[in-house]
Amino acid sequence: MCDAKVLSQVGASVISRCQECRCIFIWNNNLILSFSPEQFVQFRDFTVELDFNDHSFPFPDGQERVVMRTPVNDVQFTFNTDEWEDFHAAMDEAIYMQEIYFLMEGKV
Repeated sequence: MCDAKVLSQVGASVISRCQECRCIFIWNNNLILSFSPEQFVQFRDFTVELDFNDHSFPFPDGQERVVMRTPVNDVQFTFNTDEWEDFHAAMDEAIYMQEIYFLMEGKV
């Protein structure tokens, strides 16, 4: 595993970046997702387009949750309203921090 530096932490969502390979990691509860910087921005843009109300329904525990499908039909992510907002806030903050690191490293 890379030696990753935290870019953002909001609720259960932690986003980090490896200094050497530039890989971006999203840590959320028991999941770890990894992306190239370009893939991360594409993933964030994809999730921004998902409207919570259009993709959510009540789960057996009574909470309304959004279901985010992945390219693998058997793998889907679910978030309640607070988790969904934290997830987006963490990604937005991580993109901002990544831009700051690029500027500090002289990569515009």
